[in-house]
Amino acid sequence: MDLKGKTTIITGATSGIGKVTALAIARDGAHLVLPVRNMEKGEVLKAEIISETGNKSVELMLCDLASMDSIRSFAKEFMAKYDRLHLLVNNAGLWESKRKESADGIEMNFAVNHLAPFLMTHLLLDIIKKSAPARIINVSSTAHKYAKMNFDDLEGKKGWSSMKSYAQSKLANIFFTRKLARELEGTGITVNCLHPGVVSTHLFDKMPRFFRRIFGLFMISSEKGAETSIFLATSPEVDEVSGVYFKKKKMAKTTRHAEDMKAADMLWEVSKEYCGL
Repeated sequence: MDLKGKTTIITGATSGIGKVTALAIARDGAHLVLPVRNMEKGEVLKAEIISETGNKSVELMLCDLASMDSIRSFAKEFMAKYDRLHLLVNNAGLWESKRKESADGIEMNFAVNHLAPFLMTHLLLDIIKKSAPARIINVSSTAHKYAKMNFDDLEGKKGWSSMKSYAQSKLANIFFTRKLARELEGTGITVNCLHPGVVSTHLFDKMPRFFRRIFGLFMISSEKGAETSIFLATSPEVDEVSGVYFKKKKMAKTTRHAEDMKAADMLWEVSKEYCGL
């Protein structure tokens, strides 16, 4: 997709693969709208993007993805300024090593990794539809292989595990991608998700040192990790591809459970309830 002059939103762009993705999209001449929780970090990022790419079409907007009120405020502000959105990259994510809750009292991994992109995408969907052809990209993970959706205890209130919580949130990204792709068939909007690789980013900062050492043996750079996101955002090869999980810029297999559309339908309805949609 030719992004020159097109409006794009990329979450989690202040560091890691989000930052690399934002730089690449800026080089393609897109207009970037970047939701940031910390405006000071955002200003540093904006200056770097302009300096490195020469693209001055970068706007920062305040948004805390751990707060549904903040996400709604961001969407309202965006829609007051823009009537088109050609590319939405739901990149932001975290991995909490201890059970925490969001501003809405929801387990943090589930809230930020799944419910935040679910809500933001829904709030912006009418504008995205007006902008077709358009693309939605969700950053998932191969970690989804270590989880099944526990509808009896989505937030780990009965028994919480850092790995299971994170893995379930990444599984939720795949379910969301496949369900939304079906909902948007025939609209000119594609929805795909990806595993970026085990990337050396701040995602692992809160992990125990033992796990960081293990992951460190096969971590890749942010530049390498962003390749699939950039591919899905720009390549004409995926113009007609939707509802697919990618790895290393190629279609990849998920677990059989991740293909369960009944579970995807159930998660969709539960997520709408969480988000008040």
